[in-house]
Amino acid sequence: MSSSITQGHDPGELGELERSVLELIWEHGVQSADQIRHHLNAQGRALKESTVRTVLRRLEQKGYLSHSLDNRTFLYEPVASRQAVAGRAVQRIVDWFCAGSVETLLAGMVDSAVLDRHELKRLAERVAAAKKGRNP
Repeated sequence: MSSSITQGHDPGELGELERSVLELIWEHGVQSADQIRHHLNAQGRALKESTVRTVLRRLEQKGYLSHSLDNRTFLYEPVASRQAVAGRAVQRIVDWFCAGSVETLLAGMVDSAVLDRHELKRLAERVAAAKKGRNP
């Protein structure tokens, strides 16, 4: 799975329904529009088939999904992982609000109690492992 999202698209600009559909595909893997519609219905969101297909087409145009054909059925899959999309969203926050400083972002997360001491320790271990060229 590549992490190339359409250049310039801000994940923060995804609509709530777009995020829900993307979450479903990350959770369940390759899905048809009918499968997505079924999952949304199970969540209490009764939507028209045309609405679901429009959302899938928009996510594909924005670079979040791709499709393949199985007979005449479009099957959608994510182009980028959840982590890659989250990383892009965070990069936008760092650029916009922290003058490009990840340290400023992390300090703000600590000050706002978004990250606790244990999470910081795990993050530091992960950074150290990445520097050594291995995953923790």
